[in-house]
Amino acid sequence: MKMPAIDPFFRRLFIVAALGLFLYALWLMRMVIAPFVAAFVLAYFLNPLVNVFGKILPRILAILVVYLSITMILVVLGLWLAPMLWAQLQLAWAALPELLKWYNDTLRPWLGQFTHYRMLEVDLDMISNELTTYVQANYQVADAQSLIKRILTSGASAANSLGLVIMIPILTFYFLINWHERLQIWQNALPRDHAHKIVAIAKDCHEALMNFAKGQFAVMILLGIIYAVQLELIGLKLGLIIGIGAGIASFVPYLGFGIGIIAAFVVGFFQFGLDWKHLLLIGAAFGVGQILEGYVLQPLLLGNKIGLSALWVIFAVLAGASLFGFIGMLIALPVSAIINVLFRHAYAAYLQSEWYLGAKQFKLW
Repeated sequence: MKMPAIDPFFRRLFIVAALGLFLYALWLMRMVIAPFVAAFVLAYFLNPLVNVFGKILPRILAILVVYLSITMILVVLGLWLAPMLWAQLQLAWAALPELLKWYNDTLRPWLGQFTHYRMLEVDLDMISNELTTYVQANYQVADAQSLIKRILTSGASAANSLGLVIMIPILTFYFLINWHERLQIWQNALPRDHAHKIVAIAKDCHEALMNFAKGQFAVMILLGIIYAVQLELIGLKLGLIIGIGAGIASFVPYLGFGIGIIAAFVVGFFQFGLDWKHLLLIGAAFGVGQILEGYVLQPLLLGNKIGLSALWVIFAVLAGASLFGFIGMLIALPVSAIINVLFRHAYAAYLQSEWYLGAKQFKLW
């Protein structure tokens, strides 16, 4: 007995509903899926390095060598930075009385000349007493219990998030072990008539992303050197650390500039006081770095490598920030590189299509 045909409308409705339920399930599991996505991206960018060591070592040993190398670099950086940061914190704490003295003796009288409001004189004992009085007046036992519950709840949530973060290197390891086998399985699942074209597009996207990674690394190194050299010439303590940190943070456009200039101003204030000459020099150093990053380094080292002009690089960063904020700025250039590859293939297909070639048969008015 022949089964009745399903109405195309209901078939499409079922497909749309199933797709909607699938996307909704992914949204509900976003906290679980996020480590897998992060691990896959990390494995993708570590795989070329693993392949280099894999030429002389078994793959599992090559992965362990990469992991140990990254761990050693992080440990060395931590051991190098920790004493300097601790010394800077001690310097800031030692400078606090001087800061309060400058506020009481200089800033208060200066502001009093232009306003009718006389600001209070501040000292450490006053700050301690005011803080104690505020806590006693505004927080009761019930509030303390509620605060403790919130802290415990936040701590449990933070521990859960930390556990997911710790999972990322483990998941990355498993992605890397069977990376080539998994790619082969995906390639074998492609439609045979279109497999060659899909693989060609994927290879072009891969090349663009690898070029982006190399170009971004070069930008980070050069920008860190530019910041560090300028701050050292100014005579800023921890100028080397701040410059290198700003260069590393420049992986996200404008983040390195923001973190670096705030840290440099704070350190400069404690070191030089309210010395406008040094503070202006610090601002100028980061202004020069930002100009070089936005108009020289990124367009030349990134734009050329991923096939984007300087105008498109600047537009992509601004558009990503406008659409998706911080995340948009982070993914703007790699996404633009992939879009550029897809556009080139689509344009090449258009030039070979009947729609384009058929225009020659008509007389243009």
